[in-house]
Amino acid sequence: MAYDLEEQDQLDALKTWWKHNGNKVMGVAVLALVGFGGYEGWKFYQYRQSASASVQYQNMANTDIKDVAKIRALSAELMDKYSSTPYAGRAAVAVAKLNYQEQDKESAKAQLEWASKNATEDSIRAIALLQLATIQYEDKAYDEALKTLSEKYEATGYAGLFADLKGDVLAAQGKTDEAKAAYKDALTKLDVQGDYHKYTEHKLEALGG
Repeated sequence: MAYDLEEQDQLDALKTWWKHNGNKVMGVAVLALVGFGGYEGWKFYQYRQSASASVQYQNMANTDIKDVAKIRALSAELMDKYSSTPYAGRAAVAVAKLNYQEQDKESAKAQLEWASKNATEDSIRAIALLQLATIQYEDKAYDEALKTLSEKYEATGYAGLFADLKGDVLAAQGKTDEAKAAYKDALTKLDVQGDYHKYTEHKLEALGG
């Protein structure tokens, strides 16, 4: 096939450019393919992890509540092998409740602390913090409870409960004015028609609020 002079010049220019830049172009293309392949591989890995964790969590949920050892083992495996999935945080909170009912508060606190730091769902993290602070309050570890309640969380809908419990802790410390302020804050965030709102009102009234 014959080329005119202008086409031949363009072809020569392209050959020259490719000679100097071809390796770079190929390198970028390879990196792009590797990156895409790595991303797809990571997504597939995450999918498999989530699917396996779902089965494990369902097994835990279906286990007889009296089989405490099995539930603890299944939850421990979820927290260890599937920590990047939502099921790990849920399992930690669930087994914490079980341990609390079994009078093993230290284990319950350890699992709630884990969930508060590692849960991938904002609501689970908020629940873990709230339950951990509740146990600390019951143990009269008031400063620890206030520290836990001051932790930041993203989930909406829990601010009223946090403020209410903060009021309880402050009231237990004898900090009446601060407790009343916390209860008043809680009342602005709790559902007016809900039971918690009524309880908080009673507690505020008891302090002369």
